[in-house]
Amino acid sequence: MSEFYTVKQIDNSRLVRPMAPNRMRECARLVFLGSLITLCALLYAWQHFETIQLRYDLESLRNQRSQAAELNQELKLEVAGLRAPGRIDLIARRQLGLTVPVPGQVAPMDLPPNAVMAEAQPTAAPTGQQ
Repeated sequence: MSEFYTVKQIDNSRLVRPMAPNRMRECARLVFLGSLITLCALLYAWQHFETIQLRYDLESLRNQRSQAAELNQELKLEVAGLRAPGRIDLIARRQLGLTVPVPGQVAPMDLPPNAVMAEAQPTAAPTGQQ
């Protein structure tokens, strides 16, 4: 027994799938709403992570400020120690070989009549510093 197959040419080029206009509008609306919700979620996430990063930066700056304040205090103590008159006198006598002046060795200087003499005045620490 032999089987025979016949090929029949079918032309579907004239067929058009019917599409409801309401269905396209509904699909576009869903895509728009989905993208809007996604955009809002991304914006929220970005703000959240940016806030976290700014908190880390703020904490780092606070640590730097406290370290700078400690260093400033140490340097002030060091400057006060270096300016001590006893220390300067000791260095002048031992390292530089200076001695106390004998009477008559130091003579006062006569100033011209319109001369202005400079005076060293201690500066007051600004208020409000911590």
